[in-house]
Parts: sequence; C-alpha cells; structure tokens
Amino acid sequence: MEEISRVRGSGNDAKPADDRRYQMSRKLQRRAHEIIPGGAHTYAKGDDQYPVLAPGFLAKGQGCHVWDVDGHEYIEFGLGNRAIGLGHCFERVTNAARKALDIGCNFTRPTPYEIECAEIFLESIPTAEMVKFCKNGSDATSGAMRLARAYTGRERIAICGDHPFFSTDDWFIGTTPVNSGVPEAIKALTLSFRYGDLEDARALFDDHPGEIAAVILEPSRGDDPPTGYLAALRELAHEHGALFVLDEMITGFRWDLHGGQGLYGVKPDLSCFGKAMANGFSVSALCGKRDIMRLGGLEHDDRPRVFLLSTTHGAETHALVAATETMRVYQDEPVIEHLYAMGALLRRETEAAIARRGMGDFVKIVGRDCCLAFQTLDADGASSQAFRSLFLQETIRRGIIAPSLTVSYSHAESDISAAVSAIDGALAIYERALYDGVEKHLIGRPSHVVYRRYNLANKASGLDQPGAQ
Repeated sequence: MEEISRVRGSGNDAKPADDRRYQMSRKLQRRAHEIIPGGAHTYAKGDDQYPVLAPGFLAKGQGCHVWDVDGHEYIEFGLGNRAIGLGHCFERVTNAARKALDIGCNFTRPTPYEIECAEIFLESIPTAEMVKFCKNGSDATSGAMRLARAYTGRERIAICGDHPFFSTDDWFIGTTPVNSGVPEAIKALTLSFRYGDLEDARALFDDHPGEIAAVILEPSRGDDPPTGYLAALRELAHEHGALFVLDEMITGFRWDLHGGQGLYGVKPDLSCFGKAMANGFSVSALCGKRDIMRLGGLEHDDRPRVFLLSTTHGAETHALVAATETMRVYQDEPVIEHLYAMGALLRRETEAAIARRGMGDFVKIVGRDCCLAFQTLDADGASSQAFRSLFLQETIRRGIIAPSLTVSYSHAESDISAAVSAIDGALAIYERALYDGVEKHLIGRPSHVVYRRYNLANKASGLDQPGAQ
C-alpha cells in the first residue's frame, strides 16, 4: 500500500500521478477494445463500469488482496462478481484442482468426480433430488425455464422485475433496454412481477390463465422477504399449475450453507446455483425435484425428452473437484459465520464514518451483512452514477477496489479497518463534491449503467478521456 499512499490526492490536482500509475493497463485496454467487443468478457467488468482512474487489468490475487498489471496492491471487495467466497487462491481448493489437472481435464466418458461433486452438492442443498452441472448461471436458469415449459406444456415465464439479472438468453434479455436482436415474439413471452407483492403476481396469473410455466426470482436481494412471502408465492404458482424456481447464484453458499431456500425454509421445484459454490472456478448447477429433472435424462418413456444441458466443458475435472473441495470447506469451517461477522463489522464501521461526516443522506450501506452494497446519491437525493464513480475513484486511490462491499472468508479485521479508512477519505472528497460540483473532482466521464440501449458517443470505455492514454 506504500506506493498507493504516495499518489493520493483530491480532484484534478492528482491526475498526473494517477495517470502514470496505469501505463500497462492503458496499453492493454487499447488492445482489448480492438479485438474483444466491450474490451472484456463480462459486461460488469467493462471499462464503462469503473471510473477512468482505475486499474484496467488485474494480474493476480491472494486472499482478499489483488495486484494490477502495473504492480499496485489493493484490498478487493468485488470478488469476481461475488464468485470468490473463500478468497483468491484458497489453498485447499487450488491444491485439489491442481491434483485433478494431473490426470486430465476432459474425457470422452464421465469421470467419478461428477458423482462425487453431485453427492456433496445434494448434501448441501437437501431440497434438491437431482443436479446437473454447467459452466455459468445463464445456462442453469435457461435450463430451468426449458424444463418448466416442457413439464407444464406452457410458454410464458414470470420473472421478478426487481431482480436485475437472470440470464444472457433471449427470454430474459428481451425484457431489458439492451434487447437488440431479440425477436418480438420471444419478448412477449416473459412477464414481470414485483418482489414481495403477492397480489401483483396473482394479477399476472389472473390475466394469463393457464399460460405461465414458471415464476423465477432470487430469494432475497439483501433484506429478508416479507414474512411468508416465498411460501405464499410458491403456493400461488402451484395453485395455477406453474413451477416455483429460485435463482440462488448470489444467495447460494453465502446467505446460508443451504442457500436462501434453507435460510427461509422454502422448497423450490427447481433452483440454480453458481458463483461461490466453486470459489471462482467455472461451475454452476441446476437442481430440483426428480420428477421434473428426469425429463432431461434417459430413463423415462412417458414424456418427450428435454435436451437439457449438454456442454463439452460442463464436467471438467479440475472445476468439479474445486467445487467439491469448496463445499467441503463450507461444511468443515465457519465460512458463513465469518462472512456475517466481517460484513457486520464493515457495515458498523462504515456507517459510523458516514455519520461522523454527516453524509447519511448521500451514501447508504444496503444489503445483508454477508453481501453488502452501497448507494451513492447527489445533492438532491437522486441516485448518481457520477458520484458512484467518484466514490470508486477515491477508494481505489486509497487501495480499495469495491464495486460492492462483499466480504470473503479471507477478509480479516485489519482488511476491514483499511477499507473503512479508505472509505472515510473518499467521503471527504464526496462531501466537497456535493458543494462545488462532482465534475471538479471526478477525472473523465462517469461510469454508466449496463442496461442502456445506446452507447454514449463512444465514450463508455474512457479510453478517449484525459488520464486514459
């Protein structure tokens, strides 16, 4: 952190020092945008999601610390879009994966690792009777929707409109502003309901009787659901012949060892997991009741076959072994307890810093202790991408990368203390910007929301901005 401390500053006065910090990142960014659409393979990791003065590329990680390609060290709270639950290069997991690679990563027939991983997964998620692995969350949720349509003989899907992402596939992306390329007929098949509002969901079923195959939602986005809501929504779906599906990409292996469904005591027909279940390795899962899941199998002859999930790399040995070992760590060690403890400490100390500076109307900590986020508001109390960018810029300057405030098993109290100190320093700049204008302190353009129909004058990458050359 010594090098980072030497280039701290406020506003445009610090631009030359900061500009020099990212020379390798800038070179790689220019090349990336020439050969990769968006410059990255995940939109949430794109340059438009970060301020101009941010490391463009990370080179390595250990625990909750990461280093960029220019050699600067940071404490990270993004955790690979919440995929790292234990910490980067967690020894038990990486050692197990290395050992698996010594025997080969992909074969013509299944390996015993597939059974081993399925067994420990079903131990962890006892509401499920069968599981099929794939490589990303979109495949799992789309597989769930295909199963639901096949099982019910219906075409419409009801999604929770308050939850931001379910899949890159047409059935979901067609509902967002970035729906270019999605046929109108596909868009029309997906409906939306409000989280926590049972009557809103009931109205969908009343308006589309006998047409809805499934409702899909996350168990929670942070706050607990209204008492009895999930069970009542499940009952409503079943009453109308639809399946009840939970997307546990974020809540799984973070809210509880048994996921959000375990914490809230509800049994879905199908559910989808990923992210933290393999500590960053590419493994996701679709699981659920045998009577539904079997439609993607080979034994039944009473229903048409469902071509469910079939991926060349879905059963890579090292990835499944990593998932197996990750789930064993969750069983053996107090991972969930630590996530809650460190998150609670981070929330408490950060909110104290916000209160000391009288910034409670402008910066808010939200979410569950195990999965915190923050809101940035302008002087009028409106959500602001410019102030979010300023907050990120100033915490990065102080050695913290925090697109969210999500903790891992590797975060210690010293890391939380360093993060709070960085946030406190960023708040001082934020306060000044409220009075004399954010543009006087933010270098270059603000970050943008992912779901926007058009790029903004080709400036989303920030590569044409001062400080980005």
